[in-house]
Amino acid sequence: MTGSIRPAYSKWADYDRALRDVVASLTRDQLALAPAPGRWPMWATIGHLACQRVFWLCDAAAEPGAEGTPFPQAGTNCPGDDDLEHVLRPEALVAALDSTFRIVDARLDTWTLAALGEEIRHPDWHPDWAYTRGSIIQRVFAHDISHIAEVNEILTTAGLPLVDLWD
Repeated sequence: MTGSIRPAYSKWADYDRALRDVVASLTRDQLALAPAPGRWPMWATIGHLACQRVFWLCDAAAEPGAEGTPFPQAGTNCPGDDDLEHVLRPEALVAALDSTFRIVDARLDTWTLAALGEEIRHPDWHPDWAYTRGSIIQRVFAHDISHIAEVNEILTTAGLPLVDLWD
């Protein structure tokens, strides 16, 4: 069990690239669309997706790379969660997706099957807080996919090209 976990997530880079390419094609007005009143605009959902990669992999799992992203304080300053005032333009979102996926990509190469069972604790956050590396990477992957589906919901309603995860 010394090989990387990349084979288990072999399509993740393709999914990220598909999202990135769609985001790069959108206008600021399109990125301001929301799925319903009271829900985040698309730019905030995409920014949140990217920021949470940093939170879970760098803050929670103590992996390097946060400083190379727009979210060095991911635990307290993420689009959507903490900030709906600073609208992210298409080029900023593309840069955020690229820089945060580099963190994901490195984990796919360096984390092994054996490492997935390692428990990570943060008693300073919460005394009962404990996750395994495996649950963290699964959480980040599922989080990406759920928000890509939300983005596709907005794109469908607007009649725009979808993030195609099956191409």
